[in-house]
Amino acid sequence: MKPLRLFGSIQLKLIIIYVLLILIAMQLIGVYFVNTVESSFTSNFTQSLNNRVDLLTQYVGQYMSGQTEREQGEERTSYDDLHDVVSNFNKISGAEVQVLDTSGVILVSSNPMLVGQKKTQPEIAQALQGFSYEERVIENGVRKLALAYSVKAGNRIIGAVYVTASMEEMYGTINSINQIFIAGTLIALGLTALLGILLSNTITNPIKEITRTAKAMAEGSFNQQVRVNGNDEIGQLGQAFNYMVNRLKEALSANEEEKDKLASILANMSDGVIATDDMGKIIVMNKRARQMLRLSEEAVGSEISSVLGMAKPEIDRHVLGAQHTVMIELGATEEEEDSVVRVTFTPIYRRERRISGTIIVLQDVTEQEKMERSRREFVANVSHELRTPLTTIKSYLEALQDGAIDEKELAHRFVGVASNETERMIRLVTDLLHLSRFDSKQTVVTREPTDIAAMLEEVADRFSFQLQQRRISIQVYAPKPLPPVPLDPDQIDQVLDNLVSNAIKYTPEDGTITLEATQVEGGQVEVAVQDTGVGIPKKDLQHIFERFYRVDKARSRNMGGTGLGLSIAREIVKAHNGFIYIESEVNKGTRVSFTLPLEVEGE
Repeated sequence: MKPLRLFGSIQLKLIIIYVLLILIAMQLIGVYFVNTVESSFTSNFTQSLNNRVDLLTQYVGQYMSGQTEREQGEERTSYDDLHDVVSNFNKISGAEVQVLDTSGVILVSSNPMLVGQKKTQPEIAQALQGFSYEERVIENGVRKLALAYSVKAGNRIIGAVYVTASMEEMYGTINSINQIFIAGTLIALGLTALLGILLSNTITNPIKEITRTAKAMAEGSFNQQVRVNGNDEIGQLGQAFNYMVNRLKEALSANEEEKDKLASILANMSDGVIATDDMGKIIVMNKRARQMLRLSEEAVGSEISSVLGMAKPEIDRHVLGAQHTVMIELGATEEEEDSVVRVTFTPIYRRERRISGTIIVLQDVTEQEKMERSRREFVANVSHELRTPLTTIKSYLEALQDGAIDEKELAHRFVGVASNETERMIRLVTDLLHLSRFDSKQTVVTREPTDIAAMLEEVADRFSFQLQQRRISIQVYAPKPLPPVPLDPDQIDQVLDNLVSNAIKYTPEDGTITLEATQVEGGQVEVAVQDTGVGIPKKDLQHIFERFYRVDKARSRNMGGTGLGLSIAREIVKAHNGFIYIESEVNKGTRVSFTLPLEVEGE
């Protein structure tokens, strides 16, 4: 927390304002009071001294004219008597008195050492001319009031009286009054400061509490309330603050709910979603987008152009242009195949119609593309498979029509070739009908408990003639006792026939084929057909169950294969709630295994 600067606190400002107001008021009152007291004291002192001097002048005039009378009015006074009057005046008023004659010689003085001296000061000359004199003077650092009055006898000036009275006592009284006033001012300032602290606390404490509460809210603690102690402006501010806190909590709660909903929607979307700012940097990316693009969470903040592998001008063209959709292909990894992603760019506009970002939706259309490609390949393969035998049959029939029918041996061979090609088309159509029934869920699986070991023995016996011709040995391994397996014997026989037929086709002479049936965990029986043939390349294993897929297309077609046997086998095993998988290594052999459950759900 930063230290408060001078005048950085409202409380300090209020206290200073209170103190300054009182100080200024006391100063104004003090100046007026001191000036008034000093003027009053000075006026009173001057007037009092003037009255006394005036009275003294009258007495001195009588003494100096020689006509002073006693009660009987006959005896005259002397200068000694005048000296007594002056001494009494000095004792009463504390003033120095000098009585001078018309030539300026001191006749009588409160200071006997000055008697007989002649004074020529301007104030004495002014008084001897009939003008009174009054002035404040400083003698030896002492402030005095000097008065000079002329002494008259009738209309004739016979002398002058010069009086100087010290004003220090008066100023001492004024200073005492000033000190009392200063002390009162200091006390008033102290009380004002204390009162200012108390009053300012009533204002600043609620503000401080609101400030603390606001800081706590800024740090994330929204369960805050301000105490309201009154209905004044501060109380109204506290009520407004509490109302704001409640509304803010409601708004944040609603925002969090919307944020959670949005996060849940983004997390569970099957499509990838990416949001970028106006500079093309990623600010939001859901989990699906990271999976599709094979990115980590650190991709947030990266350039979208580098993530999508597209140039920025091309992205801008899709964002701003009429065509907002583009297809991109993502390269394959060791675990995943190539994937095709449809990317849709949607600009985000602000109110002033300026683009502030882009929403990018990623849709994995790999399966759709595969299905479309499979459909095209399926149509092409069926057309090719049908066209080849039909072309052969047509050519041989044309040859027979051209006269080959008259040559018995040649005609017999041509009819045999046409018959074989017709059987091949029948097999192809039959296989296609099988697949069509499986695709439309029209195939009915009629299960019955079957001895799987006996079924393998029958298959081996059925292919024994072909095996002898190819000099291939066959082994059946089925440890007993195996429980009866609920299956459709005809369909499983078709699976075994396809697998054994493929093994015979691709196993060279002196090879070995093994038929195996074992019970495995999970209440299932695993059936395997293993050969020591040419094997299947690793790149072809993932496509081996696709329709019309052939590893060696020319050789497979020459052997009479349609490329649908393994596809039919997979559909039959799937209809029995089992799984089929293949393991192979080039020049070492192939093992095709499928599992069949011992118990069927619902039975």
